[in-house]
Amino acid sequence: MSKRKFHLALLPQIIIAIILGIGAGYIFPDWLSRIFITFNATFSQFLSFCIPLIILGFVTMAIGEIGSKAGKMLAFTALLAYVATFLAGTISYFTGLLTFPSLLGDVTANRVATAEEGSLLPYFVINMPPVLDVMSALVLAFILGLGIAHLKEDSSLRRGFGEVREIIVKVIRTVIIPLLPLYIFGIFLSMTIGGQVGPILGTFIKIIVVIFLIHIGVLLIQFTIASLFSRHSKNPFKLLGKMMPAYFTALGTQSSAATIPVTMAQAQKLGVREGVAGFVVPLCANIHMSGSALKITACALALMMTQGIPYTTPMFMGFIAMLGVTMVASPGVPGGSIMAALGILSSILGFSEADNALMIALYIAMDSFGTACNVTGDGALAVIVDRVFSNK
Repeated sequence: MSKRKFHLALLPQIIIAIILGIGAGYIFPDWLSRIFITFNATFSQFLSFCIPLIILGFVTMAIGEIGSKAGKMLAFTALLAYVATFLAGTISYFTGLLTFPSLLGDVTANRVATAEEGSLLPYFVINMPPVLDVMSALVLAFILGLGIAHLKEDSSLRRGFGEVREIIVKVIRTVIIPLLPLYIFGIFLSMTIGGQVGPILGTFIKIIVVIFLIHIGVLLIQFTIASLFSRHSKNPFKLLGKMMPAYFTALGTQSSAATIPVTMAQAQKLGVREGVAGFVVPLCANIHMSGSALKITACALALMMTQGIPYTTPMFMGFIAMLGVTMVASPGVPGGSIMAALGILSSILGFSEADNALMIALYIAMDSFGTACNVTGDGALAVIVDRVFSNK
């Protein structure tokens, strides 16, 4: 009889890392703490090196694959998914503007320092300069992606970038994701030593509650709009209720792809034709990221408020617009969306490596809710597409 190998999911690993990091910050001697701080400094350099490669590998092929497929339904669905993702991020931003100042008032008044401040120094730092900066990688990815869209399916450039994407996925899955808990451990160890862990944890809890409420509000808005197009029911609550099996499946699996069969079945119960559901749901599982966008936007705004980083509404609108593109290209691994977003967090919002680490921890803590929002919203988009192309 073969023994089943035990595997702990990423979220429990992150929670354990946070708890152990806080505890270690109180009991570890300085020399031992500096070992983990040195690892974090090296891992941060590696992560910064990989970010432009992640953008280049994923955005290039995402644009190339979508652009190479003809069809009005594809173009409409892709545009609809992007608009829904952008609107979710925008709703999240303005909700944060209204609620975070009162919720985080005590924290913002006494600015929370990052893990880099007041902490021990690493023994050494290995510099790994990126081969491209983030904006150069984005521009190059757009140019190459549009070019690949007009090449033949068997072109060497298309195959080459497909293989580059596979390599980057392998790096994320076998190196970055497994080492993330150790990285988060080091971040909270450093914050505990520096005396910032209390305010940060209080901020985490408040942000999570607000984001949960935002994602419910976004789903209600999506299904209210879908009810205007529905031939099955004009009650948005009934439409949303029929998608609950997909919602709870996504909560358990934390995977849009694994939930596709359930999402398709429930979309058909909304009155969506089988052929339309079979087209829209698998496509939107990869390109519709409303839940991910609203989480990242709210977390970014809250961290900027607590750490005194200046921001403006035009800055965030530009960030959300670019976020919609990077979400389409995000790798299908746990935490893949936040990995793809790190580049624009740094280039547009000015996040430091420590800020990005906090974003990773916050994002993964709510990963299942974001996925559930994404796949449930796919049903609303399918209703709209089905009605728009009802005579096709």
